[in-house]
Amino acid sequence: MKRQRGEGQMFGSHITGRKKTGGKADKRSVRAEEHEQQQLEGYSKKPLSVSLKDNQVFIQQEMGESQDIIFRSIRLTDTGQTNVLIVYVQGMVDDERMNKFIIEPLHRERYPADRELEPNELTDKLKSHILSIGIVSDIKDWKQFFQKLLLGYSIIMIEGTAKAIAANVVGGERRGIEEPKTEMAIRGPREGFTESVRVNSAMIRRKIRSPKLWMEQWTIGEISQTPVCIMYVHGLADENVLKDLRERLDAVKIDGILESGYIEELITDQKWSPFPTIMNVERPDAVAGNLLEGRIAILVDGTPFVLIVPSILNMFFQAAEDYYQRFDIATFLRMIRFVSFLIALLMPSVYVAIVSYHQEMIPTQLLLKLAAQREGVPFPAYLEAFIMEFVFEILREAVVRMPSAAGNTISIVGGLVIGQSVVEAGIVSPAVVIVVSFTAIASFVSPAYSLGIAARLLRFILLLAASTLGFYGIALVVLLLLLHLTNIRSFGMPYTKPFAPLKIKDLKDTLVRAPLWLMRERPQKLAVQNPVREQIEPEPRKEPGQ
Repeated sequence: MKRQRGEGQMFGSHITGRKKTGGKADKRSVRAEEHEQQQLEGYSKKPLSVSLKDNQVFIQQEMGESQDIIFRSIRLTDTGQTNVLIVYVQGMVDDERMNKFIIEPLHRERYPADRELEPNELTDKLKSHILSIGIVSDIKDWKQFFQKLLLGYSIIMIEGTAKAIAANVVGGERRGIEEPKTEMAIRGPREGFTESVRVNSAMIRRKIRSPKLWMEQWTIGEISQTPVCIMYVHGLADENVLKDLRERLDAVKIDGILESGYIEELITDQKWSPFPTIMNVERPDAVAGNLLEGRIAILVDGTPFVLIVPSILNMFFQAAEDYYQRFDIATFLRMIRFVSFLIALLMPSVYVAIVSYHQEMIPTQLLLKLAAQREGVPFPAYLEAFIMEFVFEILREAVVRMPSAAGNTISIVGGLVIGQSVVEAGIVSPAVVIVVSFTAIASFVSPAYSLGIAARLLRFILLLAASTLGFYGIALVVLLLLLHLTNIRSFGMPYTKPFAPLKIKDLKDTLVRAPLWLMRERPQKLAVQNPVREQIEPEPRKEPGQ
């Protein structure tokens, strides 16, 4: 495994994940993957040819004579012989930079036959005098060649030498910087990440203009060759967490990484827990805030979502906007989020338990009204709640998948029509419709979509427990959830910190958001070497007795 730091070469984890199955087709698939693996590993051992014609033939054979692979020949001498061959992928390079900084400077160079440069001299001159581009690097084998080519670099090959030059003219059509789609805010920056890892890393650097902000890079996915970066503030991030993260990324075995969700699922601590242990964010300011607390960001090329590790439960109730409002307003909003999460998780099951088993807890007048509403309803309370919850989940998924123009109409009209229709038909009681609707609204309050999904899944388990044992079933499931939460770790950090284990100093940024002038220290167990926010260098260690 090779790992590079900064903006340089990107070589990393290249392991193909396979599943052993018994079918003939699966065996053929495994053999094909093994052949590809051997072929790709052979690239690193096979040097480039000194003949441009042989190199071009080999590239065409390996890439199936794909039409988007462009070859541009340039003659630098009067002999008429091709001295330079430029290879690039159409649509992945910036055409303007390509013409201005590579092709035009090469066309201005002209050597008579008696002053023709040696290949190695020409290579050195190209890098030092002719190519007016920022990032150039040498290529010595075919593995490096295909990695750089498919990242959008322009490869310059010289006749008579087995080396090539990779020039960074990465470009092409990409989505511009827009407002985040999933993390809306009334106050704060309006910029969100894009699908380019380089653009995303630059957006973070604009927030933290410090040389202590370090970056390391992998290339993960044997076939997809996806750039994956980690960013952290040196001196703040825990070295043990960094080491653990590097080992997990090195151990990734997969053919391709298409989104950061692949990385999240492969490196997470709790693979069977409904609760997310790795946070994903779309806002550069949120990532910068977590980096300043000592956490690590994972950037994946091709997605606008950045992962944050380690992540704890309290982080999923926080929003970047909390730190742009006054502390009293932020505290009020956080408490609303916590209460809304409990409502989204427990309200349907509490209703079923009260109506089915604990009617004595309801005031008499309310009990009579509920009994009158339920008169003629053919289903028990728990089945009513199950039906309405399931219908609402179908409606929510339909709204997500439908075109945006029709989605809002369907969500509003569909909910009203279905709710009114089932009540008039006598299938469910009006109280169930109110409970399910209020639960659905409360589930949207959570800033983290992944935590909302966990509440939706657990809601059905709690409904089942309430339908069988009433409040005793709810209490049993809640107790099991608390035990589960206290046993979860995210890269060694307790998931329920700072509540369990209790850390008094860290409670300033949990249910309440204390004033910024009171939060002088970073969260414990994160920035161990640099606990005070104003410090730049780690505190000097004190000798015993001082």
